[in-house]
Amino acid sequence: MFFLKELPTEQMVAKYTQHLRCANATQVLEKLRALRSASLLIRDLDEYFGRHGLSQLRFLILIVIDREIERKTLSHGEIVQRLDVSKPVMTRSLQSLVDDGLVSASRSEIDARSKSFALTASGQQTLQDVLPGYFAILVASPQKKGKHEE
Repeated sequence: MFFLKELPTEQMVAKYTQHLRCANATQVLEKLRALRSASLLIRDLDEYFGRHGLSQLRFLILIVIDREIERKTLSHGEIVQRLDVSKPVMTRSLQSLVDDGLVSASRSEIDARSKSFALTASGQQTLQDVLPGYFAILVASPQKKGKHEE
């Protein structure tokens, strides 16, 4: 998260970067604006997912499993490869999705030591319920003030 609500002026950034060859005040401000915008977007998404009993990670796991056109299941390792989280975090997240009935786990047909994961009917319905609001948040005006700034 980027917690700075009021971004510095270009003059302020110039003061801090004047002795640095690698820093351009305008570019620094552009990045700060991008960080602030991304932070507000993530907050809105976290709040939205929370109302639906999800987190960003749990939602993304459902999406990653669902987006496979030719397959209905993915292994733990395949899901880890598609998301930027550690194996232990993925294990806990997958188990919580199984416990909540959104994902089913079965022994892999390829390797009996590993599991394959598939969306359940409830998981598919959850995606159908959540996707419209998710996309609405993504396409909302970038000029919109975040709820946390009002």
